[in-house]
Amino acid sequence: MRFVNTMAFLLVAIGAYAQDPDEPIENYDSWNGLAANLAYLCWAVGLLVALGYYIKLSTTKGSKEKYDFINKYEISSLWIAVIILIIGGCFFANAAITHLTPVLIGVRIFVTAAMGLIVAVIVQNLLKFYYPFYIEKRLKVLRYMPRISPKTGKPMKLLSEEEEDAYLDEGMQAEENVFSVDYDVWKDEETGFIQIEKYAGHLHALQCPECNYQTFKVVKEEILKQPTDTEEGEIVKHYLCGYCGYKAKKSVILKQQNKMEQSTAPA
Repeated sequence: MRFVNTMAFLLVAIGAYAQDPDEPIENYDSWNGLAANLAYLCWAVGLLVALGYYIKLSTTKGSKEKYDFINKYEISSLWIAVIILIIGGCFFANAAITHLTPVLIGVRIFVTAAMGLIVAVIVQNLLKFYYPFYIEKRLKVLRYMPRISPKTGKPMKLLSEEEEDAYLDEGMQAEENVFSVDYDVWKDEETGFIQIEKYAGHLHALQCPECNYQTFKVVKEEILKQPTDTEEGEIVKHYLCGYCGYKAKKSVILKQQNKMEQSTAPA
């Protein structure tokens, strides 16, 4: 709705400029030229936004840094670029006017805004429901790309869930147990150098088993039983699809507290 109102305001304002009382009513050369120039300007700005993002990405060093940058900015940057390009297309579609009446002004505003809105909704859905599949593949490659040790210059080893607990404090392990944060621990086996990377536990949606869109997210976590020194705990994760509304839940076992304490003991 905001997009429609913006387009309507722009077209009405510039349409008023086109109907200069000093010009013949049938002469729209000034408006056509202005609309074409605004279209080219919008297209240039939209392309620069997209290009600027990819230049910044290409100059970002480190797999983890690239991971965070893509996850935080890619979809929003592309969405901004698309909106600017669509606005440019709306101006270009009205850059060849030969006849105009008050009725035609209203028709043009409505048709232009409607077509722009339709294109915007289509692209928004693509970015929201389909594009995450592509991003997820790229992020997975970046996350598990071997890290290079600053000590030896050699690839480090990614520790397993069991191995990494020896290098995570109790607070970090608690974060992982409630799935709010996920930690990756890389180790240089030659020097013992450790690199810990932090990832959001619910950063990305899963593929919904009902509609197959990647919109299946954890919306609630319910701890049924706290882990103790002698017994395991249990947590239930509640999932909801943001597209079709499909709901599901999954039970996850939390390991015993004494196992956590042993894993953090110094070697």
